[in-house]
Amino acid sequence: MTTHRFTRFAWFSLGYTMLVIVWGAFVRATGSGAGCGSNWPLCNGEVVPRAEQMETLIEFSHRITSGFALILVLVLYFWARKMALPGDRVRSAAFWSLAFMIGEALIGAGLVLFELVADNASMTRGFSMSLHLGNTFLLLAALTLTAHWSGGGPQPRALWGDKVARLFWLSVGAVFLIGTSGAIAALGDTLFPAGTLAEGVRQDLSPTGHIFVQLRVFHPFFAFGGAVLMLSLVAAVRAEKRPQPARRYATALNVMVLVQLLAGTVNILMHAPVWMQLVHLLLADMLWISLVLTGNAALASTQPAAVRAEAPQPSVA
Repeated sequence: MTTHRFTRFAWFSLGYTMLVIVWGAFVRATGSGAGCGSNWPLCNGEVVPRAEQMETLIEFSHRITSGFALILVLVLYFWARKMALPGDRVRSAAFWSLAFMIGEALIGAGLVLFELVADNASMTRGFSMSLHLGNTFLLLAALTLTAHWSGGGPQPRALWGDKVARLFWLSVGAVFLIGTSGAIAALGDTLFPAGTLAEGVRQDLSPTGHIFVQLRVFHPFFAFGGAVLMLSLVAAVRAEKRPQPARRYATALNVMVLVQLLAGTVNILMHAPVWMQLVHLLLADMLWISLVLTGNAALASTQPAAVRAEAPQPSVA
């Protein structure tokens, strides 16, 4: 019963964290990152500020929800320490969940303290956003595996060794590249919005345009290439007749890839409205979680080549 309650709590923590991430994107998309000034953890020098501006309310609410997410993961970590033995992978995944959650808080604090918010269009902000995105993906992966493994989900036996494993790790790299370019593209859409699709194309192709605008044109190409890799992974999992859990997660990944490609296309055609940016990000997080679960289940059924070679062959009567 205790393990079951822990697993439900872990899944709840993951779901809540995803909502906090989306709300953080809303803060960025609405230019509300400076709503509390350059103060952290205080807001405009106050514990509970007078929200005279909507930007202050938005930013302060994000800090409150982020703080609660940190508390949830702290509870998850200490609960895992009490429930699991040292060296258990559930305990390790909970530790990394806490580590990456602290990383989220530190990166967020740095963005505020160094004023890398609102209308700041520096390369430092672009790098920080990419770092933030990468840390967010690692946090979601750690939380996902904490919940999945504690619920009896299979654990990988080999991290490398066959075609499926190689396609999985290539897909992981592709998602990080897509996410980084997507963070830059979203920042460019926020700082340099285009009224029409034609205007957006002119901005992208202008040699005098800002670097964020020039880089965002690469995001759709990275997304398409990554989609091909992930669909190849799905095909490989099915072709090699991996166990049912791997095939089930691969099907979910297949659906998420196609839905995300459609959402990305709609986002471009609609000139990236705020609500569509949030949907696009939420789908990206769900796609990433599907990829993590697919890879975990596929690698759980993978044996190193040496083990397969030594495995006894069935006799022919």
